[in-house]
Amino acid sequence: MMTQEEMNLLVPQKLREIEKSHGVKTLYSAESGSRAWGFASPDSDFDVRFIYIRPRNDYLRLNEIRDVIEMPIDDTWDVSGWDLQKTLRLLWKANPTIYEWMQSQIRYVASDFEKRFAPLLREYFCQKSMMYHYYHMAGNNIRTFLKGKESVKPKKYFYALRPILACLWILENNSAPPILYADLVEAQLPAELRSVNQELLEMKVSLPEGAEIQPVKVIDGFLDSQIEQLGEYLRQLPDFKPKSWDALNQFFLSELDRMEQAT
Repeated sequence: MMTQEEMNLLVPQKLREIEKSHGVKTLYSAESGSRAWGFASPDSDFDVRFIYIRPRNDYLRLNEIRDVIEMPIDDTWDVSGWDLQKTLRLLWKANPTIYEWMQSQIRYVASDFEKRFAPLLREYFCQKSMMYHYYHMAGNNIRTFLKGKESVKPKKYFYALRPILACLWILENNSAPPILYADLVEAQLPAELRSVNQELLEMKVSLPEGAEIQPVKVIDGFLDSQIEQLGEYLRQLPDFKPKSWDALNQFFLSELDRMEQAT
C-alpha cells in the first residue's frame, strides 16, 4: 500500500494522463471516503475524486458525451471524476457529495476553483435535501450491515454513525456538516458514547478491513433512536423548492471562458 506522500506525487501525474487522453482540464481534485473522513484502516484504498471541464465545442454536440470519467479500480486506488456540468446539476439538488469533496483536507490539484465555487455551495445549500441524503445513507447501512447481525465490521458502525451525526449537525446549524468525523463527534455525539466510539475507532484504524466484532448494543440503541427521531422531523419539513438555475449557468459559462483564455 502506498503512502499519502507517494500518492501526492502520483495522483497529479495520473490526472495529467487523463487530461491528455480525454481532452479535458482538471479543475479540482481531492481525496474522499474514509481517508478524508479521518478513520482509514491500514489497508484502506485511496478514493481520488476530481471535477473537470471540456472545451466549449464538446458541449455543443448533438450526441451526448459521458459526464463521468472512471479509471479501473485496483488495490491501491479508485479514481473517478465528474464533468462540471454534472457537478453543477447535482449542486442544484444540494447533493452532499460535492460539499464533502470541497471540504477534503487532502488536495491533489492546487487551483483557485474552490474559491470561485464556494459562493455557489452556500447559495444552493438545502437542509431537507442534505438531511434526506444522510438519513437514507444511515438507514441503509443499519439495515444492511448492523441490524440483527451476530458479528459486524467496525467500519460499518462509522458508516452509520457518521451520517447520523451529519444529520444532527445540519439540524442544529442549518449548514453542510464538516467532513472530519472527529469534528462531528465533538459537536454531536453524546458524552456518554465518546469512550465507546473511541474504542471502535481504535479498532477501525488498527484492524484489517475485513475484521469483525460483536455488536455494540449501546451504539445500536443510539442509532435506532436517532433514525426514528430524524425520520419524524424530516416528514414534517416542507417540500423541496428548487432554486433558480441562473447562477449555475453563469458560473458554467464563465468557467468555459476561463478555459479558453488559458489555452
